[in-house]
Amino acid sequence: MNSLIYDSPFGLLRIITNENKLVSVKLVDAKNENDVMSSHDVVALETVNQLQQYFNKKRTEFDLPISYGNASPFQVAVWESLQRIPYGETVSYSELASMAGSEKAFRAVGNANRNNPIAIIIPCHRCIAKNGNLHGYFYGLEKKKFLLDLEQLG
Repeated sequence: MNSLIYDSPFGLLRIITNENKLVSVKLVDAKNENDVMSSHDVVALETVNQLQQYFNKKRTEFDLPISYGNASPFQVAVWESLQRIPYGETVSYSELASMAGSEKAFRAVGNANRNNPIAIIIPCHRCIAKNGNLHGYFYGLEKKKFLLDLEQLG
């Protein structure tokens, strides 16, 4: 596994890759001694590149090879559904449950979002409460609002 830190407008993001696939993008407080990347890690470098483009409003979709690790089939269905939500748009937890093939499983969708290992790229921030309010983001509602505001066109 390779790990590197990207100091983004969102905060310090630890990017972890393994066997030419993206495994994790998580917000962290500080860099550690394990955050050393091989200069040949094309996936990590491309992840940083695409995230920079996203934060500069020059990218609306990500194109990276992802590893879901030991995720359940339902979690994978939710995460793949999240990736189909267009940039700048949101869906409710119940809409996301339907997209993932289990229309009544909106609480399980929330749990899958909470366990999303690849922040921003798997855009769980685009899932909001049915009434339109921001609800439940692992990094806090202020970070969720930051990403949703970033994605507003204009």
